[in-house]
Amino acid sequence: MTSFDTSPQLNVWRATLALAVVFVMLATTGWTAVRGHRGTTALQSSRSAWEHGHLAGHRLPEHDAAPARLARFFASLDARQRSGLVHRYPLAVGNMNGAPVDLRYAANRIALTRQRALEKRRTHDVRLSVVGHQEARRLMHRFDELLRPGRQILAFDPAGSGRIAEVFGDLRRADRISLVVPGVDTDLLTFQREDDRAYSAPVGMAKALYSAERAADSRTRTAVIAWADYTAPAGLGIEAATAMRAAAGSLRLTALLRALPGNAPVALYCHSYGSVVCGVAAPHLPARVSDLAVAGSPGMRAGSAAKLGTSARVWAMRDADDWIQDVPNLEFGGFGHGADPVSGGFGARVLSARGARGHAGYFVPGTDSLRNFAGIGVGAYDTVACAHDNDGCRAGLSGATTAGRA
Repeated sequence: MTSFDTSPQLNVWRATLALAVVFVMLATTGWTAVRGHRGTTALQSSRSAWEHGHLAGHRLPEHDAAPARLARFFASLDARQRSGLVHRYPLAVGNMNGAPVDLRYAANRIALTRQRALEKRRTHDVRLSVVGHQEARRLMHRFDELLRPGRQILAFDPAGSGRIAEVFGDLRRADRISLVVPGVDTDLLTFQREDDRAYSAPVGMAKALYSAERAADSRTRTAVIAWADYTAPAGLGIEAATAMRAAAGSLRLTALLRALPGNAPVALYCHSYGSVVCGVAAPHLPARVSDLAVAGSPGMRAGSAAKLGTSARVWAMRDADDWIQDVPNLEFGGFGHGADPVSGGFGARVLSARGARGHAGYFVPGTDSLRNFAGIGVGAYDTVACAHDNDGCRAGLSGATTAGRA
């Protein structure tokens, strides 16, 4: 009979080897990035100016005061006063949880206009290299796109590689709100892509989901947020294998969720490393978050859905072609993200992703994955397609039917 060495040293060696496999897998599947290092402190400067500002002889409230406190402050102002604050402190107001969303849109439009002018000047700056001029032109064009009429920018920070969030639909009057949390290599320049890559970027994901929700139920007023307002890991590296960026992102995510207007239910759609962000945020999510759906997840930093510590329904999906399935699901010494959310033991409601292709195909129109996301988004749980022949993913849901489509 063969004996097996289960010494702690061997277990450490096995875990280290598994992590090496993770890095090799990521390196061969396109997780690469070119991360800018422009290092501006425009948002911090705007917030500092706000903190020292006055209105009608009174100090302004702290920029990070409770959202309800800030909402009451802005409600007490007249149109001229609100406009004055927006023009004096556009980045501070544009990123202020508690400020009216329409005011945030207006403030961020001003901030984007000013940032575009700055990048235009940089394209002619003789002190910059050719690469620096190219980056300035790319950013200038991106700001041109973000400034197109009708775009609703909820958050914008030009520092480093940039953070941003955009709303599709009427956030104030929505019956239900959806929020998309993307994964690695998400920044200002990758926030939106064209052609066949459109649905792998936050804007494409959110627009596809918004259209699918309206098709699923035209009577339900929905709003979808493309949320790239956290510093995502820059491709392959320690950041992608740990929860460091997820921990910081989870704080930003929960702060926004607690400041959203109204009381409409919120569904989170967390892709790839975005599911790590959602997993870390899960115990702190406000009660209005009704659903947490992950796709192509490397793990959620929890051993099971029950251990996430949230009252939200937990959904998971992974298509058959997603290379993430070959990444070892482990957590050791802070590396790795733990159990596989689509495994039977995790306890999530596992959905069909039929029609999706690869790691970035979950929001492509015509796929089961997008239809399922839309069904969750409008609360039509009886329409979701389970990944398996049984109806376990719809068990206990009010109004859910027993007819399977998987």
